[in-house]
Amino acid sequence: MREERISVNSLLVNYKVAGEGEPVLILHGWGGSSDSWIKVQALLAKKGYQIIVPDFPGFGLSVTPANPFSVQDYVDWLNAFIKEIEITYGESIRPFYLIGHSFGGRVAIKFANQNPDKIKKLVFCNSAGIKSDPDLSTKIVFTLARIGNAIFSPKILSRFKDSVRSFFYLFLRNKDYVKAKGTMQETMKKVISEDLISDLVNIQNPTLIVWGEEDKIVPVRYAYIFQAKLKNSELKVLSEIGHSPHLEDPELLAEIVHSFLKP
Repeated sequence: MREERISVNSLLVNYKVAGEGEPVLILHGWGGSSDSWIKVQALLAKKGYQIIVPDFPGFGLSVTPANPFSVQDYVDWLNAFIKEIEITYGESIRPFYLIGHSFGGRVAIKFANQNPDKIKKLVFCNSAGIKSDPDLSTKIVFTLARIGNAIFSPKILSRFKDSVRSFFYLFLRNKDYVKAKGTMQETMKKVISEDLISDLVNIQNPTLIVWGEEDKIVPVRYAYIFQAKLKNSELKVLSEIGHSPHLEDPELLAEIVHSFLKP
């Protein structure tokens, strides 16, 4: 396995490459990086693939963008990254396999919708991308947040506003927002505000949906929505696995993915 750093759209980014053979591109989740996929990367590389795992801008060892990114910005960056590293198989550029986990699944949805000819097969692993209707507790918190904005609008109280906002996001279990800093907080707002279901239904590529049955972040009910919306798909639900199959049981995930990718 080797690690490389290159400039893509004027951003210095990091990525890992392992193995030789048909290329497989893995897109990590929010708060993750190429490091979180090392075990799966090594296992799939032994199966005869070239596994490429970039750190998205703002994650891992890649530079954080100066301005907030939307999902489309990440798709545009991914197109530039693919061109920069010249993903090849043999002597020519050919369609590659694409795996997206959680936030990486969001990017994979929009990328696949816009670039179907670049993808041979697609894997969604506990993927985000479908907005849910807020439950009662969430509605209550958002109502309180609006009231809080009014309460903390006077200048003398405004310095407490960020702390209170962080409390509300923790209450909603959105710790990723609290952990994110500066540009990446604004990026997260942009990313989660978009519902990608209209992009999802247009995907025609053969697709595997893998989901941990115990996922508390993106519940397994969304796996069945993905399956219903994707015409050419199959679903594998993993018992006793949560949001991160690549960390909880990398051997199982690698075997499932290999079985789907092989001819």
